[in-house]
Amino acid sequence: MRFARVTVAIILMSVPVGFAAATESVDMATSYDDLLVLFADWREFESPPLLDGAPDYTAKQFAARRDDFLQLRERLDAFDIEDWPIPQQVDWHLVRAEMNGYDFNERVLQPWTRDPAFYNTIWTYRSDVPAHEGPTHHALVELWTYEFPLSASEQQRLTSELAVIPPLMKQARGNLTGNARDLWVTGIRDIRGQRAVLAEVEGKLGDSASDELQGIVEASKTATDELIAWLEAEAKSKTGPSGIGKDNYTWYQQNVHLVPMSWEDEERLLKRELARAWSSLKLEEQRNRDLPPMVAASTPEEYDAMADKAIARIMRFLKEKDIVTIADYMEPVLQEHKGSFVPEEQRHFFWITAHYDPAPLFTHFWHWFELARMDREPHESPVRQGALLYNIFDSRNEGTATGVEEMFMHAGLYDDSPRSRELVWILLAQRAARGLGSLYAHANEMTMEEAGRVHMNFTPRGWMKTESTCSSARWQTTRGWPSNEVRIFGSGGFSISSMP
Repeated sequence: MRFARVTVAIILMSVPVGFAAATESVDMATSYDDLLVLFADWREFESPPLLDGAPDYTAKQFAARRDDFLQLRERLDAFDIEDWPIPQQVDWHLVRAEMNGYDFNERVLQPWTRDPAFYNTIWTYRSDVPAHEGPTHHALVELWTYEFPLSASEQQRLTSELAVIPPLMKQARGNLTGNARDLWVTGIRDIRGQRAVLAEVEGKLGDSASDELQGIVEASKTATDELIAWLEAEAKSKTGPSGIGKDNYTWYQQNVHLVPMSWEDEERLLKRELARAWSSLKLEEQRNRDLPPMVAASTPEEYDAMADKAIARIMRFLKEKDIVTIADYMEPVLQEHKGSFVPEEQRHFFWITAHYDPAPLFTHFWHWFELARMDREPHESPVRQGALLYNIFDSRNEGTATGVEEMFMHAGLYDDSPRSRELVWILLAQRAARGLGSLYAHANEMTMEEAGRVHMNFTPRGWMKTESTCSSARWQTTRGWPSNEVRIFGSGGFSISSMP
């Protein structure tokens, strides 16, 4: 696909030119096959050992394995890749970035000590990017992979996966020693959410569950309740900031996400993008002033008709304009994620736009094209076949998904629907506002609630004000980006509770 060339170019623009010299204690590795062996060893190491049946995030575990990590870094630094083909050099840099991510998490971010949300175990949906955004532990229960009622084998699988919850909830009470108040308070909500999902699972199972499965669900509920009570009691003493500061933010961007920008660079970029989006919106509204206003779907039937029309329009546009190679899975994944009618009083920001015209939001669903491609046409490189660790994929995935919203508009997607262009600019302004708020929270210049107000107040038409300030702030901490999808222009990022 044509965008593959753009992706490689973005990665190559991001890599530093200097490598650490090989140490004398490490044999010189020369081949790409040697790198793949190291990659396998690295990934095995990156997954922590078990403690009482749960991944071990204790300080003792990290200290005990520090020398093993440094040996892996020495092996990586010993490679001479100057004469390798470019794709193989990129793989070396990706392994380097992952190791930098591990090092940063251990030294600075430490989500296992600072953020209760790190211990949220049950996920009811598949992320629209290769892995869940933000820091997550290594034994998640992907509930969306189950189909109820469960077969006997699936009951056994769920029993085995849920068994991690009781020991992990207990471990969390020993590990969580941080003082990041915003992360602590908002993280409690995630653990409460886990408790609610466990109750839903119990209801779905009914009387069909085995005694073993019923027992582990009950034990998981009890352990989650105990953690919630402990977190709420401890919250009173949490007074510290949640951001990691501008210098740490910049280091992480440049050395883990391979984005050659500083905190200050991103602030300038996001201010520019926010102003550009608002200005373009006002020019669009001026041009369209004599056109009838858009009318939002008011019934399920109207929304379904709008959604089907939007999908047909997008697919026809991509094919007729020869934008990308059309694969047989592309239209079905759009249909699968087209959503459904939401009553007006319940619509959050993105579904407000979608009920006027779903096409701008659906172009962002480029995400699902990429995930389908990963599933069906995995990359030939073992390094790039699955999700890169530490959300390193975010600039490429989120950047492309948001970039195509505007690209497709300029290429003519809305020539027959001028008012839809206004929605594109509103979407871009909202993301720039969200990014700015997150940057200021990272720098500890704002609390998460104050950052949420930036997000809400600078989103056009007051459409973010349909959500509470806390919801807006929490969105930033769970999605994994402060600089968001504006990253197509070179920005990157992650949220306070996610990557820093």
